[in-house]
Amino acid sequence: MKIKALKWLSTVPVAAALVVSLAACGGGASPAASGPTDALAGAQNADKYTTADVTALDKIDKSKLGLITDGTIKVGTLSDAPPNIFIKDGKFTGFDNELLRAVGDKLGLKVEFVSTEFSALLGQVKNKQFDVGSSSISTTDKRRETVAFTNGYDFGYMAVVAKESGSVKGFDSLKQGMRIGVVQGTVQDDFVTNTLKIEPVRFQDYNTVFANLKSGQVDAWVAPSQQATGQVKAGDGTKIVEQRATTQNFSAYAVAKDNTALVEALNSGLDAVIADGTWTKLVKEWMPERKTAEEQRPEGWKPGSKAVQVK
Repeated sequence: MKIKALKWLSTVPVAAALVVSLAACGGGASPAASGPTDALAGAQNADKYTTADVTALDKIDKSKLGLITDGTIKVGTLSDAPPNIFIKDGKFTGFDNELLRAVGDKLGLKVEFVSTEFSALLGQVKNKQFDVGSSSISTTDKRRETVAFTNGYDFGYMAVVAKESGSVKGFDSLKQGMRIGVVQGTVQDDFVTNTLKIEPVRFQDYNTVFANLKSGQVDAWVAPSQQATGQVKAGDGTKIVEQRATTQNFSAYAVAKDNTALVEALNSGLDAVIADGTWTKLVKEWMPERKTAEEQRPEGWKPGSKAVQVK
């Protein structure tokens, strides 16, 4: 398996085709027309969105967080994207969700998870159906037009998943005429559509696109690496043929744009779980392939505010 740095992704002008009403069935979803949205713009400016520091936890006024239900953070998340966001034994879990639970504990707030689809999530946060969106969301300028984001808690890898017996060996193998699966509305959708200039086959969720890869309905799946790792199993005939890291465009929790108090509170809680070692513990638990500090925080990237020290 090849792993490369994806520095070039942040410098390539990209226009997104974000679709919001596709149904995946049988061999896949049919693409729908959409105007350009330049969804990856701003990836190179992630540092400008990271706060210098945070409000002290004891200064957070929980009565002013604008929560749907007082004392509870209602969270929209996915159910099928391990190791970050998924359901196991009837419980929402995964790195992103366990980290958010720890943040809630620091704030003295209950965290309640509800399953949704990624293509609907940001709109649901905007409309305050959820207080927070938790789904390894890549923060982009276009998405910031819809929602606000916390400081970053993770960075991304993009992966190509293919059949072990197939001809796809990595990103350079992806050519016109191939059926390349993506989950609609994701950065991977944008990348295939606008950087590779290939119209992808769009699906509603990770389970469906992976099932279509295994059945041969698509030739490859361009995926977030964490979700690819969670899906691919020994003996299933598939493999991750290449991964590329992108640290320029961090993952964060989404909040309604006008709810700055909740963003500030979550940032405070996030810094607290970074400073006490919880963030590092969860990374080691849920992403054991990141064995060293350099793999957990590559190229100088770190989670939280600029002031927090990672323990």
